[in-house]
Amino acid sequence: MELSEYFPIWDKLTPEQQDKLTRSAFERTVKKGTVIHNGNMDCTGLLLVQSGQLRSYILSDEGREVTLYRLFERDICLFSASCIMRSIQFEVIIEAEKDTDLIIIPPQIYKQIMEESAPAANFTNELMAARFTDVMWLVEQIMWKSFDKRLASFLLEESVLEGTDALKMTHETIGNHLGTAREVVTRMLRYFQNEGMVRLTRGTVELTDKKKLKELCGD
Repeated sequence: MELSEYFPIWDKLTPEQQDKLTRSAFERTVKKGTVIHNGNMDCTGLLLVQSGQLRSYILSDEGREVTLYRLFERDICLFSASCIMRSIQFEVIIEAEKDTDLIIIPPQIYKQIMEESAPAANFTNELMAARFTDVMWLVEQIMWKSFDKRLASFLLEESVLEGTDALKMTHETIGNHLGTAREVVTRMLRYFQNEGMVRLTRGTVELTDKKKLKELCGD
């Protein structure tokens, strides 16, 4: 495993710090649907994605999910090691959306490196700031953007991620990503179908007019 590929500040670490990270890191393969990290009582460690796809989401008291962000190849998940930052109390759940290969750095080891190395601490702060920017963008979308636009944007994004216009997703799964009820998703998808933008079959949403969907998004 080449940790230097994940840390742009690698050359600014001492050989001892590099060795400590390398010796402590271990690889793990998880199957699709595996919950890797479950809330702030769980301190899994720093997750480095070698391949696959992770989903970070929060869960309401009523059991409703909303996706905060996704993680892809060469991404780093910091919230899974939130215990190393006293001011961060984030009830985030990390789940594998696809079969995923990970490198995990134990939280206590990374905390030691942060305390010893100003470049590592700065890099961590930048990473955290970028994730909070993602979360704030999501909050703005939920507060100010109508659901039809959010759904159209989501479908177009999924089409790019999966490399297909035929998305194998249930209405409940879409609702979990967008933080809304399945029935709301179903009603809007039926409207999209009536407008010729999608075709609905069991377990599949096929994008039939991406131009209309983009126009709806304002893209």
